Amino acid sequence: MKKGASTDQDDVGSGLVIVDKPQGWTSHDVVGRTRRLAGTRKVGHAGTLDPLATGVLVVGVNKATRLLTYIVGATKTYEATIRLGENTVTDDAEGELIQSRIAAAVTEEQIHAEVTALTGDIDQVPSSVSAIKVNGERSYARVRSGQEVDLPARPVTVSRFEVHEVRRLRGGKIQDVDVTVECSSGTYIRALARDLGEHLGVGGHLTALRRTRVGPYGIDGARTMEQLAEEFGMLPLDEAARALFENRELSAEEATELSFGRRISPNPHDDVVTAAFSPDGTCVALLKNKSGAAKPEIVFVTA
Repeated sequence: MKKGASTDQDDVGSGLVIVDKPQGWTSHDVVGRTRRLAGTRKVGHAGTLDPLATGVLVVGVNKATRLLTYIVGATKTYEATIRLGENTVTDDAEGELIQSRIAAAVTEEQIHAEVTALTGDIDQVPSSVSAIKVNGERSYARVRSGQEVDLPARPVTVSRFEVHEVRRLRGGKIQDVDVTVECSSGTYIRALARDLGEHLGVGGHLTALRRTRVGPYGIDGARTMEQLAEEFGMLPLDEAARALFENRELSAEEATELSFGRRISPNPHDDVVTAAFSPDGTCVALLKNKSGAAKPEIVFVTA
């Protein structure tokens, strides 16, 4: 990760901070701390991580907050541990234990078979303790107030669900399963843990979760809050856009047209957001084809 921001003076102080979120912190905590470190109120994040979870949280500063809408929908990768034999009210280790069943009879072959069944395009019922709104109120708030919540299933894609190790604990009564999950936005890893346990007839919940990748941004480029406090730095807006979108190199004339919000000749591919760069490497705008021309969706460098 490079320190600083774009070479364009208008973009100084704009970029992405790839944070390795510590356990126990909310995503809002990270945003608040980043605001103080960056010296600006214009900070946001893409894709909430629960306090239990650690790992990649993408934070946008100043103009780069406009990239977050696109990052939220990116594919994500997680390392997780699923405990078979116990259910909790939250489907993770932070919730109250509500049921215990002996998982000793579950074989590794059965675990692999049910993991396969939960891979691909599936319909998933989100965890009831989620941020999904029900009649204007967050689902988790309804559950914590004692209300019953029945969320509808929705389509998600689990492109990878790989078992690394199965460990028997407490004389085999429970089993911990270490997995890697690569999935579409909107997939709940807690719900995968719950469903794996239910498919095996013993219940399950999540005991550990670490996000290792969001779109093109991986844990190898992330920094802890302690590191950021010692030396604050960002991935400049121009570099962040190059990694996130298809790229288009502009002529000086095209860059000027876009700076006025005007359309230019179409991109090579329809229905694809493209980052357009001026001859000096500055990201001028994000483009998408419409009615036979490339129309700016966001303009970063205005006339």
